[in-house]
Formats: sequence, C-alpha cells, structure tokens
Amino acid sequence: MSTAQVEERDVRIFVDALARFFDATTGLAASVRTAYRVSVPESLRPGDFLGEIPVSGAYGGSIEFVAPRGLLSHVLLRMGERDYSDAVHLDLVGEIANQVAGYARRVYGEALAIAPPRVRSTGVNERLSADGRLYAVPLTWNDYEATLLVRLLHRG
Repeated sequence: MSTAQVEERDVRIFVDALARFFDATTGLAASVRTAYRVSVPESLRPGDFLGEIPVSGAYGGSIEFVAPRGLLSHVLLRMGERDYSDAVHLDLVGEIANQVAGYARRVYGEALAIAPPRVRSTGVNERLSADGRLYAVPLTWNDYEATLLVRLLHRG
C-alpha cells in the first residue's frame, strides 16, 4: 500500500472547520493563520488542554486542538455555561477537536474514520515531530492563542 502526504490544500478543510466552530458557537470570529508544515522539530506553545481525534481508514493520524484555559473559559461563557471545572474544559476541548474532524469527515466521506476524542490537561507542552505529515494551524480568538495540529497520511 502506498502512502502520500496530505497537502496544504487538504488542511484547508480543517482550517475552515475551525473558523466555523468559533463563529457559530461564540459569534466571534477566530483569526486562523496560515497552516504550515512542521519541517524541523519545534516546541508547541504551551496549552492547558488538548483534545485529540484519532483518524483511520484511508487516512491515518490525528487531529488535535491545544488551547489555554482562558480561551476555553471564555468560549464556555459565550455558550452560557456556568460550570468552569476541569471536566467541562476537557469536554469542550474534545468537542472542538471532534467538530473539526467531523466536518472533515463530511468532506472526505467514509475514507476518513474518526474515533471518539481523547483529552488531557495540565500544561500540554510537547515537542512536535518533523515527520513530514504534521501541519500546525495557529489561531487567535478573543486575544488567546491556540493551535490545531493535523497529522495525516493518506494510505491510498
């Protein structure tokens, strides 16, 4: 089975989904900057929460959203939520990753199988690999910085 790197034009689907989430959920647009391929190891900006959606099928990898507590708290506030516990923050970061991956699944169809979100907290700060299939998508929303990570390989 041959494999091919997912191209930047494919990553655009995830970028659009992320922008749609913030606009539809909060009424405030996110400034989603240009996606870039991580070609040398680099450190991810620290975040407090990470939501990861494992991907399988014709594509392998994951979609991850890393965000600070403040960003998630303000999204919860805009949604009318009154519970600001870690559990609710974890649910939200997983839901954002799930929404982005779900939108991509509608575009790619059954070739993109997504699993339930895996979430974690407490100072997410990892070193990004330079394996040629990782795109980082930085965004700003309400003066907070976050990152969408798209790690995909097409197994066509």
